[in-house]
Amino acid sequence: MRCKRWRRVPLDLAQEALQKAPSGCVDRAVQCQLPAHEGDEHYGLLAELDAYGTALWLRWRVDYVDLVVLRDCPVAGPGPDGGGCCLFADHAEQHTWEDTVEVPPHTSRS
Repeated sequence: MRCKRWRRVPLDLAQEALQKAPSGCVDRAVQCQLPAHEGDEHYGLLAELDAYGTALWLRWRVDYVDLVVLRDCPVAGPGPDGGGCCLFADHAEQHTWEDTVEVPPHTSRS
């Protein structure tokens, strides 16, 4: 399960992010993309920057907020069709594909 914390992007950081984002648009508020966690540091994805595996993130705590450019997490899920982790390299906690809840197949009663 993903962290439930959200943060509005301060206007000055939104303007800076707009200049860096190839698409020319960023959200005005972001949700922390980390799995539910105890720490007070949160990360919201603002924009994929390039094809080389970097992204622009809003990082915040209670007393500060800033923009950081981080490399993408290189870890892929198990199996031949394993999806990649949608977080940044060296993140704490589990990978995004690890928090998917598997639904057991439907069984019928006889």
